Amino acid sequence: MTTPNKTPPGADPKQLERTGTVREIGSQAVWSLSSCKPGFGVDQLRDDNLETYWQSDGSQPHLVNIQFRRKTTVKTLCIYADYKSDESYTPSKISVRVGNNFHNLQEIRPREQDIETGSEAEFSHAAVQTILLSQPTEALLR
Repeated sequence: MTTPNKTPPGADPKQLERTGTVREIGSQAVWSLSSCKPGFGVDQLRDDNLETYWQSDGSQPHLVNIQFRRKTTVKTLCIYADYKSDESYTPSKISVRVGNNFHNLQEIRPREQDIETGSEAEFSHAAVQTILLSQPTEALLR
């Protein structure tokens, strides 16, 4: 797949997918969460509905684990967070770690998230098998 070097900040991931700029590959992965309240799990995190979300039900850190069955090239990770809807639980920092398994994960870099417009983490075309998202703040990721 040919993609531009950098995804424009604030770009709509669905529009980029429709134009062939990016391809959604999350359905090829196995997703797991450190914890969740009933009715606020992986299905709500991934359902493309901005009214639904994941809500953790445990102590920090709050984790989203994304595992592919084989090495997969990942260019961009798009995360939507809505500070205006729930400022007390919207994350301010997200740590992204990638690797071939849980024992060799390396942090790409902590990000201060633009919580009004979402966030994108560039991977420089990393071939990874496991992606770990860690939310070192409160319990809600939208």
